[in-house]
Amino acid sequence: MDMSNFPLTHHFDVIIVGSGGAGLSLALSLPEHFNIAVLAKSTLTDASTYYAQGGVAAVLDETDSIEQHIDDTMIAGVHLCEMDAVKQTVEGGKPSVDFLLKHGVQFTLDEQEQLHLTREGGHSQRRIIHAADATGRAISTTLVQRAQEKENITIFENYIAIDLICSQKLGLDGENRALGLYALNEESAQVHTFLAPFTALACGGAMKAYLYTSNPDIATGDGIAMAYRAGCRVANMEFNQFHPTCLYHPQARSFLITEAMRGEGAYLRLPDGERFMLRFDERAELAPRDIVARAIDYEIKRLGIRHVWLDITHKDESFIKEHFPTLYARLLELGIDITKEMIPVVPAAHYTCGGVVVDENSQTDIAGLYAIGETSYTGLHGANRMASNSLLECFVYGMSAAKHIQENFKADQAI
Repeated sequence: MDMSNFPLTHHFDVIIVGSGGAGLSLALSLPEHFNIAVLAKSTLTDASTYYAQGGVAAVLDETDSIEQHIDDTMIAGVHLCEMDAVKQTVEGGKPSVDFLLKHGVQFTLDEQEQLHLTREGGHSQRRIIHAADATGRAISTTLVQRAQEKENITIFENYIAIDLICSQKLGLDGENRALGLYALNEESAQVHTFLAPFTALACGGAMKAYLYTSNPDIATGDGIAMAYRAGCRVANMEFNQFHPTCLYHPQARSFLITEAMRGEGAYLRLPDGERFMLRFDERAELAPRDIVARAIDYEIKRLGIRHVWLDITHKDESFIKEHFPTLYARLLELGIDITKEMIPVVPAAHYTCGGVVVDENSQTDIAGLYAIGETSYTGLHGANRMASNSLLECFVYGMSAAKHIQENFKADQAI
């Protein structure tokens, strides 16, 4: 079927749905002779990456090791992680950091002007690079700026991907292959046709299915649904991670309190001041997220309370302001001075551990179709994602998809 004369049709080499860390790492890793479209459901920075406070997990310190990071990931995922995916991701830590530094992301440095490493739940070592407590914002704004500078990348904001175009749907012979997709231009209310030999779904997870979530409104599982309808396998959709510490406040809509705060010594307390996590796990506040979230939920139900408290008031005021400037300022706006007062917190839906099944190149079951980031199931997370492994996965698999597309691109395959 010839679709070249359809109205509102766009032709590209690669179509990327999503403008977060996964989609932009793919776009920026492809050679500049590729003609690339990036579709954003809302604005370019309205993606889960932008809201990430913690950081990127990577083995950078001499006291750390690839083996330790692998072991920590397997334990956090209740040993339901796939070892090949864990190994590929962890070994991609240093190249991912190099990728981000090359593009100009400004991370927090220590007194020796080296990357400052913090620690989060489930990690046995300090291995989280960060930009204060707003790492996602630093990464997102920087990568968006780099993408806007590229003449080979065309950006479409406020375009909602509707459905994939595949050869089998069109009645074409041969293997089923992705040919592009339909997308709704929200401003004009018109459906556009995007055609390309390669399509990548990097549009996040499905945590807006829950009433209480840390995710932005765009996280409605569109990519997973489109791939499933087209015939792709999905896996582990029952494993949905709840972040233990979201702010409980009537004027704050699902505001996340970074895990790095517990990594830097904050305690979880009951209304009477008891530190309760020691009763649930020897790692206390630094146990993996599933354990901490379940413990908080148990105590809330046991006591009939609305929330528990996160307390960092025992730390020096200057330390708190230096390490958590964004949180300090935002909570002060809400009347909470975290240098003197505890923070009311509850668990909230945070991350889709399952997704579209992909291989080591982010390739799905359909030729020419890739899934990256939270849309995908690489096998990395198992039953529970370890803190700051998600951004790392975006960059590792974004780069692997770029390499695979480049190796399989043929100049005469334009649609």
